[in-house]
Amino acid sequence: MASFKEIQAQIEQLQQQAAAQRENELAGAVQQIRDLMQEYGITVEDLQPSRKKGTAKKAGTVQFRHPETGDTWSGRGRMPHWLQGQDKEQFRL
Repeated sequence: MASFKEIQAQIEQLQQQAAAQRENELAGAVQQIRDLMQEYGITVEDLQPSRKKGTAKKAGTVQFRHPETGDTWSGRGRMPHWLQGQDKEQFRL
């Protein structure tokens, strides 16, 4: 039976072999992808997920901003503590 040190050495050697094999396979995969992209005229933009018009959620617009801290409130939901008890019109953008 192999000693602990021998097994550790084998593990290290196998890890190095695995890393070298991954490098080789990765380089081949990247080259294959580049060849296919060139063959079919595919660009990086073609690989990005497409957005359909009108499906993006409209972000709430900021209507109120605290001048010192930069905190914002859209005017919807609970009024923030920094705005309570004050005239909110003075914080309107």
